[in-house]
Amino acid sequence: MSAMRFSLVLLLTVLPLCAQPPQEGGRKGGGAPHKNLKIIKDEEVRPMMGAFVRSLGVQCTYCHVQGNFASDDNPKKETARMMITMAHELNAKFPDGKVHVTCYTCHRGKTVPETEAPPPAPAPGN
Repeated sequence: MSAMRFSLVLLLTVLPLCAQPPQEGGRKGGGAPHKNLKIIKDEEVRPMMGAFVRSLGVQCTYCHVQGNFASDDNPKKETARMMITMAHELNAKFPDGKVHVTCYTCHRGKTVPETEAPPPAPAPGN
């Protein structure tokens, strides 16, 4: 008889938890929305941060404060916002609506884009 009581108590305890409606306002993949977004939308954060890693060859803490990504204490974060705005404005000028300018267009895997072309390679045989 005690096993049956235990099963009944367990069922009455777990059943209300299973009947909870899904939480609204969350984002894909769960978790709370990102904080302190000024230029991009919440759903753009992950893809854009991945593009920064690939385009500039940096990790998150290059622009963010470790443990507090919403903080504006790292001045590189404001620079990144200006660069995102610049790329959006440039792409908006193209009539086809396609993305023509990205971070990689200038940075090519470096934190500071080169402003001059590299010197020509020496001719073969010299």
